[in-house]
Amino acid sequence: MKRKSGFMSLEWMGKYRVFVEKLVKFGNSYADSYKKEYAYNTAFLFSAAQIQVLEYLLENEDKNQNMLEIAKRLGISKSAFSKHVKKMVEKGLLEKYHTSDNKKNIIIKVSTSGKEVYRQYVQFAYEKSFKKIFSLLDEIPEQYVEKMEAILDISARATTEKTKQKKEVNLIRIEE
Repeated sequence: MKRKSGFMSLEWMGKYRVFVEKLVKFGNSYADSYKKEYAYNTAFLFSAAQIQVLEYLLENEDKNQNMLEIAKRLGISKSAFSKHVKKMVEKGLLEKYHTSDNKKNIIIKVSTSGKEVYRQYVQFAYEKSFKKIFSLLDEIPEQYVEKMEAILDISARATTEKTKQKKEVNLIRIEE
């Protein structure tokens, strides 16, 4: 790579440099706010991670999935999911149940209060951001929106895939 004024050139990105920059900026912004709790124009403080839990539970409330199944579907660890659930149960947004045949099989449901808070959040988020985003997406032909979805999927996989490089392991004799 050529160097200019002491900086490494990013010419390899070509005409997509600005797009990549915006994608990185979004990722950084989202990562920064993922665990921080905000009111989102509701009476409760909750994080983007907790919103994702609410959304998943609301979309799949007829499935009665246990906590491990939901954590896997969301792509988060069981312990991280349990922490989100614990906080949301304490706030009255979620309710815990167990099945009649197995007390260890915990099922999570969104409470009436949780549904109302989510409705308020959606109203706020739609007006604040999604209304503009959807309006712009409406101007783009469907096949291009699908290509953008593919780009986002590739970007998400690239940031979450574990490297499959094996570390060399040597045996060290134990002296007795």
